[in-house]
Amino acid sequence: MPPERSGAGFARVRVGAVEVMAVSEAELLDHVAAEWRRGRGGAIVTANVDIVRAATRDPALADLVTRSEIVVADGMPVVWASRLAGPAVPCRITGAALVHSLTGRAARENRSVYLLGGEPGVPEDAARVLAGRCPGLRVAGTCSPPFGFESTPDGMREVVEGVAATAPDLVLVGLGFPKQERVIEALREELPDAWYLGCGAGIPMAAGRFSRAPGPVQRVGAEWLYRLALEPRRLARRYLRDDAPFAVALLAGALRTRLTSRRRT
Repeated sequence: MPPERSGAGFARVRVGAVEVMAVSEAELLDHVAAEWRRGRGGAIVTANVDIVRAATRDPALADLVTRSEIVVADGMPVVWASRLAGPAVPCRITGAALVHSLTGRAARENRSVYLLGGEPGVPEDAARVLAGRCPGLRVAGTCSPPFGFESTPDGMREVVEGVAATAPDLVLVGLGFPKQERVIEALREELPDAWYLGCGAGIPMAAGRFSRAPGPVQRVGAEWLYRLALEPRRLARRYLRDDAPFAVALLAGALRTRLTSRRRT
């Protein structure tokens, strides 16, 4: 059976309740740049184990992910499961990496970026770092929204109107899943031609609040252990109790799917 194709033309493979795309980071950047030139916007979800787990358990969250134009595998268990189940996903693409590569491409395309998320001062620091690394990058604005803003119409409207007033081409939204994806949907109603990245902790990472794991640790799929060592109180329950057992089940399910498919052929 030939692989399904997304609207972006990338092959997709189902992992849990999420369809991730077989796309490289370079192909993703080329696609976004081409869509900017056509005057079309879109949204990118970086689906790690936590996002896949949440979407698999809640159909409404699965639908939320599905409504984004691009869904990439962020997390080696997601990459491994996709390779077992269908078309080979070439690599892991993280929100933290896309914060840098997308802003770099935005600078080359003479596009502007808005940073939404993080504690007070964090998006401003991240903007300075990114502008220093990407000559010509135009920073349209930054915002550290108040806690719980999304729970009231006035709070959401104030944030959306603040972003829309600057008319950015790229919006980095670091609020955590699923809040950031819900905010992105509200923003798209006002700014349909922009591109949006739900980047989780990508903004404080860019600001230097904490670092990513060394390259070898990332490549063997152990970056979660590095993050756990940095923030054990915040991440232990999520990583050890919730995500690790789900990742094992995800891989087992993908292996069963592959074996069943081979028997049928």
